[in-house]
Amino acid sequence: MKKILAAISLLFAFSFPALADDQQQLVGVWKLQTYEVEFQDTDERKAPFGNHPNGYGIFTAEGRTMAILTAEDRKVPQTEADRALAFTTMVAYTGIYSIEGDHWVTKVDTSWNEAWIGTDQLRNFKLDGDKLTVTSNWRPYPLFDGRVARGFLIWSRVR
Repeated sequence: MKKILAAISLLFAFSFPALADDQQQLVGVWKLQTYEVEFQDTDERKAPFGNHPNGYGIFTAEGRTMAILTAEDRKVPQTEADRALAFTTMVAYTGIYSIEGDHWVTKVDTSWNEAWIGTDQLRNFKLDGDKLTVTSNWRPYPLFDGRVARGFLIWSRVR
């Protein structure tokens, strides 16, 4: 029994520093460089917010993340139709995040889209120096009539 407990203790001792290191590497401010979606049915890719989307993501050491993404060349809304368009050309949410291997999970507590509140948003990630590559899971995209797609985002660390 003592050997089993010792083995489990060693496993935890070697596992958690790696997770903590990944979290430390994510902590900071990230600027959005590209945002594309890939459709599951055709492998086609589109840049729904244009070739030069705007956005920032923030990860705190305390475990909160927040992100806002907007399409390039948005105009100040003047009409109801403009306001509806503004809603479909942005993404914004925040929540508490945890890292699990090569992905993080955000427990969303505030969002531009009320349907996301209370959900877990999973994002796969790869860090390469000051470059963060993020891939979302396959899901229906309301912006594209419910077609199943996943997002590909590239962020650069703000220094």
